[in-house]
Amino acid sequence: MIISVYVGKVQSSNSGLANDDRRLVEFTGEELATHKQFGTDERGNITDTRGVTQTLYKTDDGRLIVHQDVWSLWQGEPSIETLHEADRADFEPGGRFEGLASEAGYQRALTLDEALEWGG
Repeated sequence: MIISVYVGKVQSSNSGLANDDRRLVEFTGEELATHKQFGTDERGNITDTRGVTQTLYKTDDGRLIVHQDVWSLWQGEPSIETLHEADRADFEPGGRFEGLASEAGYQRALTLDEALEWGG
């Protein structure tokens, strides 16, 4: 399957104009999982106007690729899309893509010491 994603930045002005420097990237593989983490406002409450969406792909040559979209619906704040090659360590507790691990079925149970350190 051909996967099409963008990398780069989009930034909107107060008047509705936007600079979009994203580039199209295409590769062959399959989508494995998506994880969305919403941002927080100034009081620490969850907001649907900012967040991060991560999508995990497995390429035909076996690489694990994460497309990350750090997005904002606020004028003047950029939305930035990037690609990252990941390995199993990235899905471990404390890893770069720990939240995505659960969606992908890669999450393992915490050890007792990890749970005590994490604190919930």
